[in-house]
Amino acid sequence: MAENNDEIVLVVRVGEGENAKEIELTEDVLRIIRTYLRTEFSLERLAEELGLDNWEEAYEFVKKMPAWLAWIPPTLLRYKLQMLQEKIKEGKLQLK
Repeated sequence: MAENNDEIVLVVRVGEGENAKEIELTEDVLRIIRTYLRTEFSLERLAEELGLDNWEEAYEFVKKMPAWLAWIPPTLLRYKLQMLQEKIKEGKLQLK
């Protein structure tokens, strides 16, 4: 989780070193993940949809992504992030 210009951005890092990729967890990405979980969506197709090189990177992404995000409606993410931002501004929550 990163904080940029008062905006919270959730990111999953896939790979290591120079070849590492960061995938921002947006509403669109969550929609793709939900489709992957609920249909016959292969890891190869998931990799293609997320802009990853192969199914192994897609598998690593799925393992690293917080599971609770996969089960909330994508539109709810926006409200959860806004709620976190407000708590940070009020001093009720700190990011480390």
